Amino acid sequence: MTEAPGSTMSVDATGADGTSPDAPVPHQPAGERLQKVMAAAGVASRRVCEEYIAQGRVTVNGELVVEPGRRVDPEVDEVALDGVAIQLDTSKRYIMLNKPTGVVSTMKDENGRPDLRQYTNRYDERLYNVGRLDAETSGLLLLTNDGELANVLAHPRFGVEKTYIAKVRGAVTAPVLRTLKEGIELDDGPIAADAARMLGNPVGGHSMVELTLHSGRNRIVRRMLAAVGHPVVELVRRSFGPLHLGTLAAGQVRDLSKVERGALLTLSRAAREGSATTDAAAAEARSHADTLDSNPGAPS
Repeated sequence: MTEAPGSTMSVDATGADGTSPDAPVPHQPAGERLQKVMAAAGVASRRVCEEYIAQGRVTVNGELVVEPGRRVDPEVDEVALDGVAIQLDTSKRYIMLNKPTGVVSTMKDENGRPDLRQYTNRYDERLYNVGRLDAETSGLLLLTNDGELANVLAHPRFGVEKTYIAKVRGAVTAPVLRTLKEGIELDDGPIAADAARMLGNPVGGHSMVELTLHSGRNRIVRRMLAAVGHPVVELVRRSFGPLHLGTLAAGQVRDLSKVERGALLTLSRAAREGSATTDAAAAEARSHADTLDSNPGAPS
């Protein structure tokens, strides 16, 4: 072909895919593919995560997503599977401690008593305790660097449930348990247990009582039981929100499981969104998470 004088030759530079290299590149949303982010968070393999998405079980920022190609920003977006929050921020650490008696719930005690540093110094993250247990009380204490979650779990207005087992003096009767549940008056105001029950029968002049309540007031369990005539001899906190102490030995620590982290983060999001039923949200999340955890396609 001969080029006409003064004309500009038209060059056919169409690529193998039928597009010109000079054509505008289609906009690619920022972030990573949803299934890749979920897999990186330990939910399951990418293939299984794609199936979860296609089944309508995944939400991003509360919005149902059914297309695996959706892109998300792990630092900003919130992803949930079956209503259970997925931890995307791997910089956050969640540790359960079975605090022994004699240890104070602080990072540095002014009086030189044993404190929590012996448990937190082994971690690279700067961890803090969520709430407190007095020195004479043992049991479940959460250590974390997640400030938002710590505020939800520790702040009285969110009313996170806690369950204690107390060894008390005397034989506790049904009327005493009823009084604890109906409410008693203390120096700093009225207080009522959400649940109270005996564990076994009195032995050797002592009773074992399980008490569940929302209050985080100072030494509240000891003061309640003393007010009904049964001073505490030993006290252990067995559960805190959706967390349960299980068989963790006194003085031992462990990372929370995927199920436990999901339940905690679900509770935190429910509280932030103004839900008045954080315990119900956490319980439902744990139920869903337990089901997911038993699915062979979802590694623990």
